[in-house]
Amino acid sequence: MKPKVYVETTVISYYTAKPSNDIFLLARQRVTEQWWSHAVQNLSLFISEAVIEEAREGDKVAAAKRLEHLNKMPSLEINEDTTKIYQIYIKELPIPPKAHRDALHIAVASIHGMDYIVSWNCKHIANGFIIKKIMEINTRLGIPVPVIVTPDELLEESK
Repeated sequence: MKPKVYVETTVISYYTAKPSNDIFLLARQRVTEQWWSHAVQNLSLFISEAVIEEAREGDKVAAAKRLEHLNKMPSLEINEDTTKIYQIYIKELPIPPKAHRDALHIAVASIHGMDYIVSWNCKHIANGFIIKKIMEINTRLGIPVPVIVTPDELLEESK
């Protein structure tokens, strides 16, 4: 059985973006391209309506490109359970109100038993302090704790 991976919006954004002039961003884009080519074959990829909503934002042409790739992926339901966990996360995680959708990504992945969350959002998702707190909360609530990684951390698994 393939590992189940929740693909957070930043990954599809890096994958579909025009090559950046910023060397740091360009490196992330290249890693994401490499990861994506292996992930599609070796991992079961999932998204949620939260990913779709974020992907619709911004430049219309770029949004259409993101949505084209997302349309091929199964979407996990945002249900009563995810909403309850989301409410706990926004109270207990150090995520500012403008980034509360990040807590929703984590809630969806947790409730649906994803093995991994893959994200380039190292401020509110793939962040050691946030991850530790998620582990504490999910363990206390008796729900699965997905491993939160950036695409480069999941390259070996996807080969």
